[in-house]
Amino acid sequence: MRLSTKGRYAVTAMLDLALNGQDGPVTLADISENQGISLSYLEQLFAALRAKKLVRGVRGPGGGYFLGREADEISIANIICAVDEWVEFTRCQGKQDCRGGQRCLTHSLWDDLSRQIYDFLEEITLADLVERGRNSDAGCDKHKADHLVDEMTGKAA
Repeated sequence: MRLSTKGRYAVTAMLDLALNGQDGPVTLADISENQGISLSYLEQLFAALRAKKLVRGVRGPGGGYFLGREADEISIANIICAVDEWVEFTRCQGKQDCRGGQRCLTHSLWDDLSRQIYDFLEEITLADLVERGRNSDAGCDKHKADHLVDEMTGKAA
C-alpha cells in the first residue's frame, strides 16, 4: 500500500497544528516552513480540511488555523479521507464488479485489507500522535541524560 502525498502531508500538517496551536492560530506559512511542504499545496489541503470541519480559520492580522475539534476527536482516517479518496485495494473500488461486472475471486481478501487499514487509522487520533511524540522525545532526552551521566562517571567506552 502506498499512501498518497496528499494524505501524508495532511496528517503531518494537522499534527503540526495540534502541536503548535495551543497558543493561538498557526499560519500555513509556519507549517510550510516547519514541515517543508509548499504553501500552495497546504492551501489546497486546508481547503479540503476546512470543508470537513477538521480545521477552522481565523482571518486578518494574527490569523491562521486552529483544529476544528479536539485532537482526541480527530482520527488519522478522518484526515486522510478529507483530502483523498480512501486507499482501496479492490480493483472495483468496493463496487463488487471487478471482473466484467461480477465480483472477482479475491474481492473479499482485498476488501478486508482495506477495512482493516481504515479501522487501524480510525483508532489513532491526533492526540495519540502528540502523546507518542512526547514519549519518544522523553526517551531521547533520557538517553542523552544517561549518556551524559556515563561520561561524567567515566563509564563511557
